[in-house]
Amino acid sequence: MAWALRSAILGHLRVPVAVVAANRSSLLAPLWTTTVRSMSSHDDHLEKTQVIDRILDIVKSFPKVDPSKVTPEVHFQKDLGLDSLDNVEIIMAIEEEFKLEIPDKEADKIDSCALAIEYVYNHPMAS
Repeated sequence: MAWALRSAILGHLRVPVAVVAANRSSLLAPLWTTTVRSMSSHDDHLEKTQVIDRILDIVKSFPKVDPSKVTPEVHFQKDLGLDSLDNVEIIMAIEEEFKLEIPDKEADKIDSCALAIEYVYNHPMAS
């Protein structure tokens, strides 16, 4: 069964082995002489200052937050007096702002601006 699946898959693949050299002194030239493209689907990674500014703006615009208390190191519950539901709303706003989805397991760990900044900055699909 595995052999049949392998044969079916390999039957549809086309892998060029060599290209004709421009000067024709050699009929075959290796493919690795061509340019290499990065495998990332997100080539324009955000700068950390952009992430910091956008996350601070999100937190400052939250209705229960005093904007003067918001810094990159602020803790949502300890420093701003937010509860767990407020924390979820901030995470949802961050997801919307940066067009990404934060898994619940990771979202539960984000309880400060610093952790939110690090998560978004290190996320390959944040935009």
